[in-house]
Amino acid sequence: MTDAVDVAVPAPLRFLLPGRDRHRGVRRMRFDPDATVAHLVQAAGVPLTEVGGVRVGGEPVPLSARTRPGTVLEVDPVPRPQPVPPGGFLLDVGLGTLARRLRLLGLEAAWSNDAQDADLAARAAAEERVLLTQDRGLLMRRGVRGALVRGSRPDDQLADVLDRFAPSLDPLTRCTACGARLEPVPKADVADRLPPGTRRTFDDFSRCPACGRVYWHGAHARRIGELVGRAARQVGD
Repeated sequence: MTDAVDVAVPAPLRFLLPGRDRHRGVRRMRFDPDATVAHLVQAAGVPLTEVGGVRVGGEPVPLSARTRPGTVLEVDPVPRPQPVPPGGFLLDVGLGTLARRLRLLGLEAAWSNDAQDADLAARAAAEERVLLTQDRGLLMRRGVRGALVRGSRPDDQLADVLDRFAPSLDPLTRCTACGARLEPVPKADVADRLPPGTRRTFDDFSRCPACGRVYWHGAHARRIGELVGRAARQVGD
């Protein structure tokens, strides 16, 4: 096809292309004199949140540029790590387990199980958060500051987010239910809320000032410690 533009995608992003194009890493798009580089890249299946830059003939081109027939757009992935924005993370409805794990590591991670796409996009912008999602359509909304989370398992999703942002960790300082910072609380103040075995065995407790949930170093300490240890090794903390 002579009236076409090729979008060439590197190996880390080829999974975003239609199956027939993944082996070569190139998707051929019909030339449109009004289409910008940004439009063509997203039409090929790659959200701009995953794009570090685009080159033609080895030279960088702006996303707002127009193309010519026969152009090959060479897409570069976003460089890693990226800085975490001031507001932290915002996760879409399908990533609740990931949100709890990020909070476990002391990271600011907002999540709701009933948030709508438009609300997520608006909140990410208003609160200076990066929107974490596996929904490419959501990332292709105009002006969204986000990141596509790789992996179907929570362990893989967490590893991907830590690799992309390499945030500083502060484990076991946030409520995993709502994300607020925990505060130390005297045992006497929460004794009536503790199981008998816990009341006999443990003395140090924290409480969430927002939702009231009580925490202690309990039965899941080993599993949590392993998760925290893996995360700390990955980001170099």
